Amino acid sequence: MARVFNFSAGPAVLPEEVLQQARDEMLDWHGSGTSVMEMSHRGKEFISIAEQAEADLRELMNIPSNYKVLFLQGGASAQFAMVPMNLLRGKSSADYLHTGEWSKKAIGEAKKYGKANLAGSSEGSRFTNVPLQSELKLDPNAAYVHYTPNETIGGVEYPYVPATGNVPLVADMSSTILSRPIDVTKFGLIYAGAQKNIGPSGLTVVIVRDDLLGQTVAGTPSMFDYKIHADNGSMYNTPPTYAWYIAGLVFAMLKRKGGLQAMAALNERKARKLYDYIDASGGYYKNPVAVSCRSWMNVPFTLKSETLDEPFLKGAKAAGLVQLKGHRSVGGMRASIYNAMPEAGIDALIAYMKDFMQKNG
Repeated sequence: MARVFNFSAGPAVLPEEVLQQARDEMLDWHGSGTSVMEMSHRGKEFISIAEQAEADLRELMNIPSNYKVLFLQGGASAQFAMVPMNLLRGKSSADYLHTGEWSKKAIGEAKKYGKANLAGSSEGSRFTNVPLQSELKLDPNAAYVHYTPNETIGGVEYPYVPATGNVPLVADMSSTILSRPIDVTKFGLIYAGAQKNIGPSGLTVVIVRDDLLGQTVAGTPSMFDYKIHADNGSMYNTPPTYAWYIAGLVFAMLKRKGGLQAMAALNERKARKLYDYIDASGGYYKNPVAVSCRSWMNVPFTLKSETLDEPFLKGAKAAGLVQLKGHRSVGGMRASIYNAMPEAGIDALIAYMKDFMQKNG
């Protein structure tokens, strides 16, 4: 069967050349006689894989030497707790920006460990935009400021990086990491579940500044202490070795493809092409998000009538376009177009949308 265009929000499409390389190395990695899945995480073979993956990620993102890169488990959801456990650092409150479902979950978890000040919210607009920098009510004494640069469910993205002064900025970049260059030095901590732009589910990448390590809240389990993971090279326990290996293949591929500047150009072009078609459909398809806050990675849209949803999805599947159903909390459709979604997938989706409108206008 031919591969389909997979628009899933995550676990998401992986680069075909990475899958092919993993297939070719499945039974025998570089003459070792074993699969990566069978290797000891402390053996020289896997240590070389891990070290190369970190080196490539540091190069891609230009990560300074005073930041640790951790390869952990638990997904971004575990980070909702790990961030306050590690970064409150004797303070009682942190600032949170609320722009959708994932920031809401981060806020809920933070409240278990201290006060989560609502420093900005777009709830009043039903999360169709983000608060402006001038609207943020930041506490200069907060332990940190947390935000979600891109909300996968609502398709809302910050067009700017919040300025937080001397207060460390924390970002859940699960759905935007590696999609464009960023200035890591603007952040105290970045975390990202892997299953969108990095690799398969089961791996979480954390990039944390050295000075934020080592002062956890009382009772923090060892597995939730960033310093312990940093001191042990992310191998305090058995890490998600195969997911780490696949991530390394993705990092190497991105370097070959021109790095994050090249990815930014491609991703912006893909997103613009899809939004332009939606906007030109005369209202048959609609995207609810303010133009300045539209996500490059997740494009939600509705049809002119909900009665068309099921026929649209059925026809899309027949055309080799899958996982387009919107999140259950918002309905409609959602095309997640991460790094690994080729431009041909966008072209195929637009062609299908045109054909569907002509036949069901």
